[in-house]
Amino acid sequence: MAADTPPALPSAQQQQQQQQQQDDKTNQFPLPTILTYPSSTPPTLIAQGAEARLYKTTYLVPSLPSALKYRPPKPWRHPALDARLTRHRILAEARVLARCRRAGVPVPAVYAVDEAAGWLAMEWVAGPPARAAINEWLRRRKDAEKATAGEGGAVPVTGEKEGDADLVALMRRIGSAVGRMHGVGVVHGDLTTSNMMLRPWEKGREPANGHAGGGGSDGLLDGDIVIIDFGLASQSTSDEDRAVDLYVLERAFASTHSRAEKLFTAMLESSYRDAFKQAPVVLKKLEEVRMRGRKRSMIG
Repeated sequence: MAADTPPALPSAQQQQQQQQQQDDKTNQFPLPTILTYPSSTPPTLIAQGAEARLYKTTYLVPSLPSALKYRPPKPWRHPALDARLTRHRILAEARVLARCRRAGVPVPAVYAVDEAAGWLAMEWVAGPPARAAINEWLRRRKDAEKATAGEGGAVPVTGEKEGDADLVALMRRIGSAVGRMHGVGVVHGDLTTSNMMLRPWEKGREPANGHAGGGGSDGLLDGDIVIIDFGLASQSTSDEDRAVDLYVLERAFASTHSRAEKLFTAMLESSYRDAFKQAPVVLKKLEEVRMRGRKRSMIG
């Protein structure tokens, strides 16, 4: 009687298809077609929003990481309308990114676009979100203050202490990046520290925009600010639109990093003014936007 032959091992393509099927079951939705082709680096779902999904993948070669933003079809919309809206939004985001990139605004580079399929491939920005880095810095600061002064030791961060220098420097880099973006006629539409990445500095490169180089943060706040997620962005030179952009960032910063809220004003009055020559007009308009916001809060 012939010996039983061992089962054939699955090919690399079969293994990837099996992995993709498993991922699809886990993620509850299928991958975009562009990510279903055989690859040595399977895509990873990074984030999912109401309108789009963000995957980490590669572009052309396995050594070049890429972010792929995919706008899946919306079954509740008419197919023709959905296709037209998806095409418009993908192209609008790609054009805004290209415009910023040409002008030296720190945003991801665009690698490829397929507006009909609903995806946009961009540079992968390494590093943590600014929100996570700031909150970790604030947590360490709070723990250190409690260790020396007890439970009542944690106080608002105003930038006046020597140990605040790294956070002040980061605020300046944020203000400069936003000012440069507004200077080229682009309004983000969803400015938060979650939509800003801290790209690590290259070894031996001089820090930009007033890096403090110390303060006990162990490099936690080091890196260049890179603005991401331009899905709600538009090309506009309206001072009102720019002021609303700043107001959204101001309110988001106050709710996310409440202990460092006072630093926000200092950021606007220094680096934003230096980076954008029309800043005084926008900041004046910002006061009007704040008043309207307070009035709405009072009325409910």
